[in-house]
Amino acid sequence: MNMAFTAPARFAGLTVTPSAHARFRRQFTPFATLSTPPTTSSSSRETVDWVKATASFFEGDNRPIMLFDGVCNLCNGGVKFVRDNDGTRRIRYEALQSEAGKNLLRRSGRAPDDISSVVLVEKDRSYVKSEAVLKIMEYINLPFPQLAFFLQFVPLFIRDFAYDNVANNRYALFGRSDSCEI
Repeated sequence: MNMAFTAPARFAGLTVTPSAHARFRRQFTPFATLSTPPTTSSSSRETVDWVKATASFFEGDNRPIMLFDGVCNLCNGGVKFVRDNDGTRRIRYEALQSEAGKNLLRRSGRAPDDISSVVLVEKDRSYVKSEAVLKIMEYINLPFPQLAFFLQFVPLFIRDFAYDNVANNRYALFGRSDSCEI
């Protein structure tokens, strides 16, 4: 969205340079990407309620669903780690690229093609980025719930900054697969 800034006459010499705008954008990136739900039909112009549309995922099974990038080696390793440390199978898994994953992303208020973050979807709430990681840690075996308890005291902007740095470089650092291994 482009917005024009008109200054009063006394600030006529004030200009906003593109480099200042670019620096601002680098420092303040959004924590979530919101998508506009598609319409159910072109004639009715009603929007889809993605919570209702995906309610069937939680009808017979209330366990949360961990959404992950199915072609990312780091993400696949993370899913294997969680699965190995989830003795009671309290978490389900779904690739972000699958149709179910795309619908659950929409339910979480994210664009269906947004594969930038792990997402944990519970029946009544979704978690993204570092909040998702901490919530997942609460579901797996000791000592991870205790570690999550202490990490929650680290400010969210610091946790998400660290998360974003790893997530933005995950393919370069860990590589990618041709297909989802899970």
